[in-house]
Amino acid sequence: MRFIEELVVEEFLPTFRALLAEDLRSRGFTQAEVADVLGISQSAVSKYAHGEVGVNDRIAGDPRVEDLVARVGKGLASGDMSPVQALVEAEVLIRQLEEGDLLADLHEEAMPELADFDGFESIHDPDSEIRTVEQVRSSVRRGLRTLVNTSGFAGLIPNVGSNLVECLPGAESVDDVAAIPGRIFDIKGKATVPGDPEFGVSEHVASVLLSARAAGSDARATLNIVYDAGVIEELEAAGYECIEFDPDAPTDPVREVLADRDLPETFVVYQSGSYGIEPITYIVGPDAPTVASVARVLL
Repeated sequence: MRFIEELVVEEFLPTFRALLAEDLRSRGFTQAEVADVLGISQSAVSKYAHGEVGVNDRIAGDPRVEDLVARVGKGLASGDMSPVQALVEAEVLIRQLEEGDLLADLHEEAMPELADFDGFESIHDPDSEIRTVEQVRSSVRRGLRTLVNTSGFAGLIPNVGSNLVECLPGAESVDDVAAIPGRIFDIKGKATVPGDPEFGVSEHVASVLLSARAAGSDARATLNIVYDAGVIEELEAAGYECIEFDPDAPTDPVREVLADRDLPETFVVYQSGSYGIEPITYIVGPDAPTVASVARVLL
């Protein structure tokens, strides 16, 4: 994990100071005067002068950086520019280079995971897509920890495997739903999670969640587990509304059975099987940790 601010401190600032120190020295400034203007020690200025400080060639060669160094050097030498104005001019360029520009490119190279998002703006916007996406993934991870740390959960995993899914607030398709790639399987009595949550990797459980939302539910998470009459009885005894749907219905069976109902925050839908279709129970709720905690009622 590397912050864009680290690039400013570790790449831009040493490069800018080195270039500006060289420019000021060429205008007749002594090392002491350069140190005073830059707010650093004379020994640091000496290191800049002798090339002992690393310079980022891409930053140094950017025409805007070259122009800033020349303007600031000239302004400080003539007295037309104060150190405060020089700082402001540099800050303005830094913000520009961070917003989808050179520093943003360097940041994406250091953190390739950012390439699919809008760089600086996404990272600094509290309502950005990248923040929401990562919050959903984090929620699924928390739910998974509840499941894998619950003794006996593996016994609730159906033959087709379980999946724990959670969607983005405005989810419209399975690509907006985070899930476990490859599903959760019972391997020698242990719930085994094959990978980290990803979006668009669950077709079936994600579709159940999307159908529930299309029927009017605000739910954002679903977990599928085994079905039998005892499971439903225990869930009903715990206070959860359990609604059966017909897996052979010609259209969208989950949406049809839930439509026009006053649905609680957390509820259960299930189907008792059909030819070639394994019976399954689906716990539907506001987030992954919540639906995972419901499964513990059965253990």
